Amino acid sequence: MIEARHIEALTNLLGEKGLLTAPGDRAAYETGARYDKGRAAFVARPASTAETSAVVAYCVQNGIALVPQSGNTGLVSGSTPDDSGRQGVLSLDRLTAPFELDRVNRSVKAGAGLRLSDLNGKIEDTGLFFPIDLGADPRLGGMIATNTGGSRFLRYGDVRRNTLGLTVVLADEAGTVLDLSSDLRKNNTGVDWKQLFIGTSGAFGIVTECVLNLEPAPKQSATALLVPSSPEQVATLLVAMEDALGGYLSAFEGMSGNAISAALDHVPSLRNPFQGGIVPDFVILAEISRSTPPREGEQPLDAVLEEVLATIWERDDAPLADAFVGPPHEIWALRHALSEGVKHSGRLIAFDLSFRRGDIMPFLAHMKVGMPEHFEDVTICDFGHIGDGGVHFNLVVAKNDPRIADPDFEADLRAWVFSVAVEQFGGSFSAEHAIGRKNQVFYDQYTPEKIRELAAGLKTITSPATLGAITF
Repeated sequence: MIEARHIEALTNLLGEKGLLTAPGDRAAYETGARYDKGRAAFVARPASTAETSAVVAYCVQNGIALVPQSGNTGLVSGSTPDDSGRQGVLSLDRLTAPFELDRVNRSVKAGAGLRLSDLNGKIEDTGLFFPIDLGADPRLGGMIATNTGGSRFLRYGDVRRNTLGLTVVLADEAGTVLDLSSDLRKNNTGVDWKQLFIGTSGAFGIVTECVLNLEPAPKQSATALLVPSSPEQVATLLVAMEDALGGYLSAFEGMSGNAISAALDHVPSLRNPFQGGIVPDFVILAEISRSTPPREGEQPLDAVLEEVLATIWERDDAPLADAFVGPPHEIWALRHALSEGVKHSGRLIAFDLSFRRGDIMPFLAHMKVGMPEHFEDVTICDFGHIGDGGVHFNLVVAKNDPRIADPDFEADLRAWVFSVAVEQFGGSFSAEHAIGRKNQVFYDQYTPEKIRELAAGLKTITSPATLGAITF
């Protein structure tokens, strides 16, 4: 607990609605999206950059640690307090202003507390969208802090590529406001300071406003479920699709049979598209799209996709065993149901890994053999973004498995998976979920000492006080 005088002072800064102290009011902010739970001293909910600055300055001056929290959809314990009851949560949920659309510049200035769905809803009639496709519905500040990518990274890139400017509050005694809100696309006048705050989990400063690049929304799309002839042919299939389709290819998502089966079991409304209801061991969701409306005489995208797949089918190396071209909303419904389906299959231990594209399937093949040798009765339910090298490597343990109660079990399992991914396959232990308390030990282990020294030095310069759930 912290002293009552601090609660009184923060209430004076934010008002009754801006500071939550009752256990019932704090509960949603103390509980993460997946199993993690802490205890906050309070939840501060500033409604402007100025209020954020005032709260941060007060807390820094009085030695009160803050954990910034955006949509609280993260999976690595990066947005919730620890169990000490001495950390305050600083929520972005009231930071929904400003909202300034520049149609000519194809950009928008928005509050960091605005949800992704609300942003795209506000600009839907302009023909533009923010091109980060996620299963969750996070707030913009959290997307920036974690540098999210999503299912269409292959075509549009990640949040880093689509961020033009930021407004940031630093965790120093002044609560310094750093205005990096330029909406210029080209500005080579020195260090691009906004990049320090993208992907660093909120530890360097709290994003309160952002200027984002917008893209023309797709007006046409076609999707297919592809069954590769073997795991080794997935890379061949990806290259063949890119060679044939170029910029039309907007998604190339991998889905394991276990993950698909979990989704079909958990969501009865999903249609099983596979012949005889038999789910293949591995399936690719491929999407092609155009941002222009159909033109007279133009070949429909369904026909384009079918023609390309027919050509690939006839190749001598035969990378394709089967294909199902179907309605985009049905096929994407299956992809977006994977996470929930896997989560309800048992106790979930999730990993967000990244590899060179050609190493994804060898890694999965290695783990398929190695998992039962090292950890019995652990089911692999992987899916992810084959087109950009990302894999959501999800492991499921039965809900009644006694090992769940043993913290050493999960710790040992995580250490083994990361050692294989990083040391044997040269991958990353965090593709797009960033770093939270769950990954702190692996950041310390796998980040070179000099890089850690540089990161710690930058943290000291930008926000010398305790901020966030990770130590750089």
